[in-house]
Amino acid sequence: MRKYRIRKDESCISCLRCTKECSFGAITAGENRTLIFHHEKCVDCQRCVTFCPAEALYITEDENRFRSNSVFRKDDIEEILIQAETGGVLLSSMGTSGSNVPIYFDKLLLNASQVTNPSIDPLREPMETAVFIGQRPERIQRDEIGRIVDNLPPHLELKTPIMFSAMSYGAISLNVHKALAFAAKELGTYWNTGEGGLHESLYPYKENTIVQVASGRFGVHETYLNTAAAIEIKIGQGAKPGIGGHLTGKKIIGDVSKTRMVPEGLDAISPAPHHDIYSIEDLAQLVMSIKEVTHYRKPVIVKVAAVHNIAPIASGIARSGADIISIDGYRGGTGAAPKRIRDNVGIPIELAIASVDQRLREERIRDRVSIIASGGIRNSSDAVKAIALGADAVSIGTAALCALGCHICAACHTGRCAWGLATQEPELTERLDPEKGAEKLVNLVNAWTHEIKEIMGGMGINSIEALRGNRMALRGVNLNVKELEILGIRYAGE
Repeated sequence: MRKYRIRKDESCISCLRCTKECSFGAITAGENRTLIFHHEKCVDCQRCVTFCPAEALYITEDENRFRSNSVFRKDDIEEILIQAETGGVLLSSMGTSGSNVPIYFDKLLLNASQVTNPSIDPLREPMETAVFIGQRPERIQRDEIGRIVDNLPPHLELKTPIMFSAMSYGAISLNVHKALAFAAKELGTYWNTGEGGLHESLYPYKENTIVQVASGRFGVHETYLNTAAAIEIKIGQGAKPGIGGHLTGKKIIGDVSKTRMVPEGLDAISPAPHHDIYSIEDLAQLVMSIKEVTHYRKPVIVKVAAVHNIAPIASGIARSGADIISIDGYRGGTGAAPKRIRDNVGIPIELAIASVDQRLREERIRDRVSIIASGGIRNSSDAVKAIALGADAVSIGTAALCALGCHICAACHTGRCAWGLATQEPELTERLDPEKGAEKLVNLVNAWTHEIKEIMGGMGINSIEALRGNRMALRGVNLNVKELEILGIRYAGE
């Protein structure tokens, strides 16, 4: 089906640059340096538009679309025809699109200090953005002469409450992993390998690396676990709760094959469940096994998707011995997922974080774990609101990819990413310079951190610790009574 139409105006100089930049074959060269447009192949990645020296190209939605009515939209009809033709499952990438589920961040307003509680100027007064992630000691211990005993469990220290989300080598290119690792070290934060293992060239960045143990256990070995600052057990992710992963054999080549420990050309399929975890007790055994092999020196994270019963799930995880819970919300991105699951399963991260934080506080076990929020964090104000709802820190994936050039064309699963991100094709991966990419990531996170300081200063708050779970700083608009109750906030004006 043709979704987009490629157009050019009279300023085109027939340099053919666009034919070289288009990785999907939507623009080819004809006789006498003419351009031939294959509109049905265009995914609107904007690569040709960006690099056209004459600014002669632009992409529009195709006017010849099916007629919509109150029940069936144009996309619904197109997808029915595709499935009628192929008999296959619809796949898509990135986060959910076209959903009527509200973005609660947009319905939350932050408080500001005025007269009785003066604001703070972050340019002239101390402002603490550092965060310590992990279990907190239940009490202060002292030795026989009264000196404080260091009984702090293994933890992560972040200079900013922003981390980089899990994205696996194979689903994205090695250059993306390099950019994330370089940036994490520069920023004093952490990046996550995802379930595809850790390339040997990135071992020097172990102090800023979180490695993942997923259901497929790809690339997992003792050295891998010890070459990290923390280990994450991935149970689920926001874009596809309850199902596993699938990296096609055409991406299992070269170093991807070696790193994942999967034969070249063989599909890497992660089962939906971990076949050794069917209860909290089973999870506790894996947590303790990982702590044993890493000599109790590294915190263990458990990553779960935000689902309807997330609060009791989080309570069980906190009691399993895990140090950190990472909750990935409904709007989380991915390299490939069944479209119906991506758009219809799970709950928004805002509701999940609020309900989990409240449940753990009620059970008096909130300090046993830290909470990381991910899945739809778009800017610094989203981060502030997530922390005010109860998170200790946030993790960004799609936003990080956008900083590296991604235009969210949702074609990651094709392996032909024009920006060199979600691909293993050498001629495409080299389009991303990891050092320049890292510079953009550093700029993005530094900008967000500066904005976070300004927002907190305006609220009269001088540390992330004072912001965490501070729901009095939030007010809701266009929310019903039940939504306000779950979020634990009041209506604007109260």
